Amino acid sequence: MGDFPQAVLFCCDHNAVRSPMAEALMKKFYGQKAYVQSAGVVNDMEIDGFSIAVCQELGIELSRHRSRSFAEMQEGGDDLGQFDLVIALSPASQHKALELTRFAHLNVEYWPILDPTGLGETREAKLSAYRQARDQIRDRMLARFGPPVKTG
Repeated sequence: MGDFPQAVLFCCDHNAVRSPMAEALMKKFYGQKAYVQSAGVVNDMEIDGFSIAVCQELGIELSRHRSRSFAEMQEGGDDLGQFDLVIALSPASQHKALELTRFAHLNVEYWPILDPTGLGETREAKLSAYRQARDQIRDRMLARFGPPVKTG
């Protein structure tokens, strides 16, 4: 299982679906226990409405999330070197994270999470695909970091 990280960065392709969900779940489950951020290889999409919907089902507010790329993250002063764990949720983001962290002492983990975009014809089918991605993230997270911290 490994030690609980001080600072975690989740990344995926666009920071619009998988990594924002992971960031929000991590914050919900573990509160202030770790500094958590997310980023995408590129930022060309706003937060996805289906992601917002399936997170709302768990009482997680995602609508205020602003998508950002690795480059924007670094411009904003979040240096990759301050994270001790980068969790990539897509092959492209794993590649990018490994490239960017070549010289940093960072662990990069790859969690193969379903990309729900483009799956399903109807709203229900789409929601179902997004729930699947959300639940995959949740299950990996609980397996990796242990049970949620009780807050409040």
